Amino acid sequence: MSKKYTAFRVTEVAERKYETSIEKLSIDDLPAGEVLIKVHFSSLNFKDALSASGNKGVTRNFPHTPGIDAAGEVVKSDNSAFKKGDKVLVTGFDLGMNTAGGMAEYIQVPADWVVSLPKGLGLRESMVYGTAGLTAGLSVYQLINQGINPDMGKIVVTGASGGVGSMAVAILGKLGFEVVAVTGKESAHVLLKSLGASECIGRDSLNDESKRPILKPLYAGAIDTVGGNMLATILKTLQYNGVATCCGLVNSPALNTSVFPFILKGVRLIGIDSVQCDINLRKVVWDNFASDWKVDYPEDLVDEIGLDGLADKIASILKGQIAGRVLVKI
Repeated sequence: MSKKYTAFRVTEVAERKYETSIEKLSIDDLPAGEVLIKVHFSSLNFKDALSASGNKGVTRNFPHTPGIDAAGEVVKSDNSAFKKGDKVLVTGFDLGMNTAGGMAEYIQVPADWVVSLPKGLGLRESMVYGTAGLTAGLSVYQLINQGINPDMGKIVVTGASGGVGSMAVAILGKLGFEVVAVTGKESAHVLLKSLGASECIGRDSLNDESKRPILKPLYAGAIDTVGGNMLATILKTLQYNGVATCCGLVNSPALNTSVFPFILKGVRLIGIDSVQCDINLRKVVWDNFASDWKVDYPEDLVDEIGLDGLADKIASILKGQIAGRVLVKI
């Protein structure tokens, strides 16, 4: 008889109607993969909530186990790069999208999705970072790789109270940058300043509707998690040779701007993808989290739950009511 494991499942019970439950499944029914991993921790991301609510742009086939993040121990490996007992993590690729994800006791995935847990980083800690932390880390990496340093001026971070934004604030603060945190939650100001923000401003501060192509230069760089007019405004307010990264669209996927910031000020806009990005780049960022970029992320911003708490948190994250990180202990 095949070994059973527990998983958080999403089922399409009628057209456009989805229900969640906790079920016992067979390990034999996991998708094909070279590495079988016993999951210790996962984390809740906005994409998981979209999957759990039946968004076919994320997940096409149901029943489904969401969870784009997982950290745990190797149980079995058909690849020599990993052996039983190795501590590993998996984020992105197809995990939790159309491949059974980390909201379960076990996952089985291709070996080239798996990253060995860096020395100095714990399994729980890695999922406090999760995809949100990886995305923030990739954003910081690109700013630095493009030559932005703390002496050049302020860095603005939008959606600062969310998972990616708060992580970006913490990493930048650790590295000595002067960070301006943008948030619609005034109650988050104290926590953001404890993370490393030197200043907190409201969303309206970056909502220019003047249609002017260039505005007063304010920032050396930006990490934008929301898109829309906020990103368009940021591009107008970057200093000469300023750099902005973009990784989200919660404000809007549209970007109505002109070429003037690019051709008159040498501004650069870099897209951040944490799903398919190169495995070697992932390793660089995770190694940084275990060393120079390691942050003391406040437990006040970490909400630890079990599988039985996921349904309520999914509803909350879809309503924009989550600040910080939701850690899932399996």
